[in-house]
Amino acid sequence: MSSTTPTLADVVAALEDLYPPSTAEGWDAVGLVVGDPAAPVRKVAFAVDPVAAVVDEALAWGADLLVTHHPLFLKPVHGVAATTFKGAVVHRLLTGGCGLYVAHTNADAAPRGVADALADLVGITDRRPLVAREGDGPDDAGRGIGRVGRLAEPTTLRAFAERVAEVLPPVAQGVRVAGDLDATVSTVAVVGGSGDSLFDAVRAAAVDVYVTADLRHHPASELRERAEFEAGAAGRAAGTPFLVDVAHFASEWPWLLYAAEDLATRLGAGTVTTKVSNLGTDPWTARVAGPGR
Repeated sequence: MSSTTPTLADVVAALEDLYPPSTAEGWDAVGLVVGDPAAPVRKVAFAVDPVAAVVDEALAWGADLLVTHHPLFLKPVHGVAATTFKGAVVHRLLTGGCGLYVAHTNADAAPRGVADALADLVGITDRRPLVAREGDGPDDAGRGIGRVGRLAEPTTLRAFAERVAEVLPPVAQGVRVAGDLDATVSTVAVVGGSGDSLFDAVRAAAVDVYVTADLRHHPASELRERAEFEAGAAGRAAGTPFLVDVAHFASEWPWLLYAAEDLATRLGAGTVTTKVSNLGTDPWTARVAGPGR
């Protein structure tokens, strides 16, 4: 593409080359939410969540388009009146001349998407999708939910969890760990966002540790109980997979850097200016430890 100012339609086409909407899950809501396809786009902002503070930041910067990972409307709505909190976001965008585009599960599955960005940060090499996308087309290569691979060298679960905490954006939750902190780990699976629905795939991958977000009590408890029971039956000291639970926001934010870079590359040098939001939109604001902890 030339260095002339692209239209919103041009930018959407580039985004959909990177993150084809057809690769999104059936329940998802991706694509253009707000905006005139004929409008010129000079500045594109990227964020995880389409919340009011992010929209205000994008408008203050002069963004013509805001790209978010999470949908504004995941469930059907019957109106966008400014008297509702989501309707107010739409009106702010329209009044400010800023479009909104969503790349969600299609960005999870894409090469250099959410999963690859997280895998790169935590140091996974020789990787493949945890759940590969079905299909045999050239665009399906390397596409799928999550990533599985190896660390450059074995380490302890403690040291690995410390690395995860170090490289991800800081949040109130921190990083939770289930397993023997002194155990050696060398193989890892990662899934950005909520990942306990994929426990069966993680077990089938036979990894030492699984990094994901939003782990619920019962699924996590049952996974660990089963791992320890089966390890004992096999005469092994430690049951895998161990779990490293991070904040949902923190697990997906690294992708924004890839998305901003890849969009600018796809459009061509000098066509748009991109900005990644550093606003923390994790909903939890504090953690209070019990006495003596």
